[in-house]
Amino acid sequence: MNALLAPVPRRAIRELPDELISQIAAGEVVERPASVVRELVDNALDAGATRITVRLLAGGVRLVSVEDDGGGIPRDELPLALRRHATSKIASLHDLESVGTFGFRGEALAAISAIADCSIASRLAGADKAWALDARSGELRPVARSEGTTVDVRELFFSTPARRKFLKSDATELAHCVEAVRRMALARPDVAFAIWHEGKAVAQWRAHEGPDAHNRRVADILGEAFMAQSLPLDVISPAQPGSLLRPVRLHGRVGLPDAARSRADQQYGFVNGRFVRDKVLAHAVRSAFDDVLHGQRQPSYLLFVDVDPLRVDVNVHPAKTEVRFRDSREVHQAVRHAVEDLLAAPRAAGQAPQSGPAGEPPATDGPEHLTGARNGGMPMPGWPGLANDASDRGTRNPAQALSQTALLWGRELSAAPLAAPPVNAAEHAAAFSESETWPLGRAIAQLHGVYVLAQNAQGMIIVDMHAAHERIVYERLKTQLAAGSGTLASQPLLLPATFAASPQEMATAEDSAEALQTLGLEVTALGSATLAVRAMPASLAQGDPVALARSVLAELSQHEAGSVIERAHDELLATMACHGAVRANRRLTIEEMNALLRQMEVTERSDQCNHGRPTWRQVSMADLDRLFLRGR
Repeated sequence: MNALLAPVPRRAIRELPDELISQIAAGEVVERPASVVRELVDNALDAGATRITVRLLAGGVRLVSVEDDGGGIPRDELPLALRRHATSKIASLHDLESVGTFGFRGEALAAISAIADCSIASRLAGADKAWALDARSGELRPVARSEGTTVDVRELFFSTPARRKFLKSDATELAHCVEAVRRMALARPDVAFAIWHEGKAVAQWRAHEGPDAHNRRVADILGEAFMAQSLPLDVISPAQPGSLLRPVRLHGRVGLPDAARSRADQQYGFVNGRFVRDKVLAHAVRSAFDDVLHGQRQPSYLLFVDVDPLRVDVNVHPAKTEVRFRDSREVHQAVRHAVEDLLAAPRAAGQAPQSGPAGEPPATDGPEHLTGARNGGMPMPGWPGLANDASDRGTRNPAQALSQTALLWGRELSAAPLAAPPVNAAEHAAAFSESETWPLGRAIAQLHGVYVLAQNAQGMIIVDMHAAHERIVYERLKTQLAAGSGTLASQPLLLPATFAASPQEMATAEDSAEALQTLGLEVTALGSATLAVRAMPASLAQGDPVALARSVLAELSQHEAGSVIERAHDELLATMACHGAVRANRRLTIEEMNALLRQMEVTERSDQCNHGRPTWRQVSMADLDRLFLRGR
């Protein structure tokens, strides 16, 4: 018989010795040297330290020493500090439910001293000398040091050598220690930190003061590149009616979609200043990036959640990196909406376009200018619904006018190229000087039927016209769906579009008739293997009804009936937008390209297409000068 399956003789129930209890607890508190660093730095911050120095040997295995200039520990309390469940942080259940300190469990020092040689040297503020306590012998002796506390932890896991086998190389353990201090330094810019390894300085961050202290600390740790590729966030969620608890405040920085990374190694979440790994926060941020991230890229962010201590439970795990919110849905929605709103504003609209006296752009930029010999004084077919009356043009909001027209590029434009009206050199120069007032500039050409080239004050803009128009259509469809009680406005077709359907498409059309109607599509059966498209979404009325119906039916077939709108309406709208957007190799006129640029400046999330790819890029004059070696 297998020895592992053999019956075990019954043993008497007895209490475990205190030393074994501490070693068991140490297995939860101390996983590696970085855990010791985190616990000791937490205590230093709770003591009011303004300077913290961490010294390491062999990646922290041979020595972890944390020195601070905090308030210190009285002589008679030093032996008590090493006892299990002895702490100055809490004294009652109410204190536990409203913890405002990093440490509170009273387990860290006892657990550490159970598996390593530990000593504490501390001098109380105003005391004439410092006192040192050896955890092994219990010897208490006077020593020389300034005000504050030093905790030395030597030979980690010496009493449990099996645990040492699970540690990695010294370089790996050092990296974990440095990362632990980095996280705390991000939350406390008012404290100076220094890390030394084998007598050499590894990292140092000086303290910062003033309103810009946090940004300077973030730049010191995460680098100027993160600052340049992230947006500041600082919002307060609305307070719950009748609640006496303070509302949730969110602040920090959120990386741009362009700065997304292949790994989730630049994601920092803090709750009341404590670094946590919380699934609620991570999922909320990730869901806010759903429409703007490409593939499996990971967003970068530094997010601080300040919440009333009574609304969060920090007593979840001895390692204190997990929390539990009293109302996780409220926190999730607050984080998601805050990040979504931050990412929604198009970066192209960073500077407001200058306008004329009537509050509208230059007359040659708007779609109302699309008149002339080619169309006999009538509006271009690509811009239906725009009045030609001059008084109407004077009062129309240009952004509204553009948003009414830019969605209808799906219809076929005339194959004949539109020649720009002749202008003299002076008018040509004046026109391009006006382009500097627009963030995305003025269109100058179309490259291979795919890219739009424009000129602005900084240099050259390159726009992927299909990706940009796809985002514009997508945002409009989402707006219509939200404003229309969850239903897109549809437009009946004069002649139904029929197509031969597969059995899968026939079944999906029958089972998902209500979902199709919600999306503005009416698809009915004309036989055992034929479907007819009788209505299309009004915003895509000029698109290909058969191609649109097939793609939507394919998406619907992948989701359960009855929950498609709740689970996948954004994916379906993205598919519809892709089929309704202007295609590559479509010849656009200068006026149409300019209208696309203006619409991008006022459309949310227009910097990325529905699949997360960028829609435009800026090439500065400095970049062009370097390319051609100008000024060298």
